[in-house]
Order: sequence, then structure tokens, then C-alpha cells
Amino acid sequence: MSIQRQLTNERMSQVVVNNGTVYLSGQVGDDLTAGIEQQTRETLNSIERLLDLAGTDKSRILSVTIYLKDIDAHFAGMNSVWDTWLPKGVAPARATVEAKLCEPEILVELSVIAALP
Repeated sequence: MSIQRQLTNERMSQVVVNNGTVYLSGQVGDDLTAGIEQQTRETLNSIERLLDLAGTDKSRILSVTIYLKDIDAHFAGMNSVWDTWLPKGVAPARATVEAKLCEPEILVELSVIAALP
């Protein structure tokens, strides 16, 4: 299987599919003035759209890396949204880290690896 790249610009592809695996680049919400819960919801909505574009869904997520601007301030709010978004019984490998994100208004960014059906 060849490497498929979707939503590509000069620096990155938002979706890469290779050998039955889908890789999503770091995703952030659209409204950077929103709080952690809304930014998390928007980010997860974007991830769902990209997974659909790649031919899979959130039930097939293998791994996620969650980057938080302030892990002490934002972990609980992000988790409250994550826990309602993820289907019951789906428990991907997960790492949550505090990071300096590319814009000061960004509170959360997620990178995802998922399997194709």
C-alpha cells in the first residue's frame, strides 16, 4: 500500500494513511478565545471529520497524544469532554503532556493514530 496524504500543504499533511494505519497531525479548535472544554470539543469534532475522511472512526483509535498548555489548570476540563466523546469500551493508549503550543491562546492539541477497518 502506498502512503496516502490528505489535506497537505507545504509543511505537513493533516491525514496520512499507510499500511492500514491513519495518522492525524496535531489538531486544535477553531475558537481560540474559548475555554478548555469548548476547545476540546472543537478539536474532537475536527478529529472525527478527519477520521471519517480517512475511512475510519473514533472507535478504532489506537493512540492519542494530548498536549495541554497548563496541565494543572486544564486536565480536568479536557478529561470531562474526552470521557463523554469516547465510546464506552474504547480505551486507546494515551499520553498527556504539558507543552508550549504554537499560539498562546491554544489550550489543547491532540495527535491521533487509528486503525482502518
